[in-house]
Amino acid sequence: MDEFIPMSRPFLDNEEIEAVTEVLKSGWITSGPKAKAFEEAFARYVDAPYALALSSGTAGMHLILKAYDIGAGDEVITPSMTFASTINQIVLAGARPVFADIEYDTLLVRPEKIEKLITRKTRAIIPVHFAGAPADLDAIRDVAGGIPIIEDAAHAIGTYYHGKHIGAKNPAVFSFHPIKNITTAEGGMLTGYDEELMQRIRLLRFHGIERDAWKRYGKASDPGYDITEPGYKYNITDIQAALGIVQMKKLQDINQRRARIAHHYLDQLSDIMGLDLPGMPPYEHLHAWHLFVVKVNSMERRNFMEALAENNVGYGLHFPACHRLDYVQRLFGKTDLPVTEDTAAKIISLPLYPGMNDSQTQRVINVVRGILG
Repeated sequence: MDEFIPMSRPFLDNEEIEAVTEVLKSGWITSGPKAKAFEEAFARYVDAPYALALSSGTAGMHLILKAYDIGAGDEVITPSMTFASTINQIVLAGARPVFADIEYDTLLVRPEKIEKLITRKTRAIIPVHFAGAPADLDAIRDVAGGIPIIEDAAHAIGTYYHGKHIGAKNPAVFSFHPIKNITTAEGGMLTGYDEELMQRIRLLRFHGIERDAWKRYGKASDPGYDITEPGYKYNITDIQAALGIVQMKKLQDINQRRARIAHHYLDQLSDIMGLDLPGMPPYEHLHAWHLFVVKVNSMERRNFMEALAENNVGYGLHFPACHRLDYVQRLFGKTDLPVTEDTAAKIISLPLYPGMNDSQTQRVINVVRGILG
């Protein structure tokens, strides 16, 4: 039996191990100088004025909704084809998720669908940069008017739209979960440009305390503090940040490796009837290739997944459509999203990670061709 090829695997080596070991030996392992350095490096990379490192991307979505005072009676427009975390945070804030349909080829939200859903209750629009491809931000901004746009950039580290990195113009939430292009084991980042908004989020991130632990317990520090608004416990540790700093240095190589695998898939799988490959947005962009999501048309997806498993090839499902989640339908009723419904039954994510070698990539191609051929 051939070795198992997972859908994803983090790209780590001795440099990350040494960086974490250095932090452990330093005696300072919670939020400190490494977390600050990670934020500064990320802000430079994205070309955003501010970047706040967090315990997860979910924490970032929670905090930005809180900072905009989104709550009961409000509506937030977003695609259903996304991870449930975003929808959970909208609902937990007391607001109503309003789902916009997507484009079949790219799985990206359609701006004209967003426009039709805007009401006087709409308080935010959350486009998803799906699988590493950017949503059409200019078109979304045109229909949004003055409504805040919050970019779900969990898939978009290294994604560019018209020459600008995602998160350079709007608040954006990034994720560093182990399957993402770079990882801090768990973690996230929130970028933004509004100083007052980002300062409020900085306070909400750590109990509402004006100064973090490094400033309160470092050399010649003052351990006193005041709280003007109660906050949460969403800070990142220096252990995680040390991983992130090293991973940032490797990001260009990581994304080039991902792109090489994705383009090999595109070349070698393009002639298979019954398999729809990822479409490319028509506007200027750079794809980060976080995921390679295909749509299986010629057989039941369940049977296709079983056949992959029998051949020791991993896969993922990104994502079950959120408008069909049990609690969403109970609270808000059913939503008519024909393209989302169609794609939700067909999508499957093939293995894609930077440590994948040519022989593994070719084996995935051969297995898919064998199943659908």
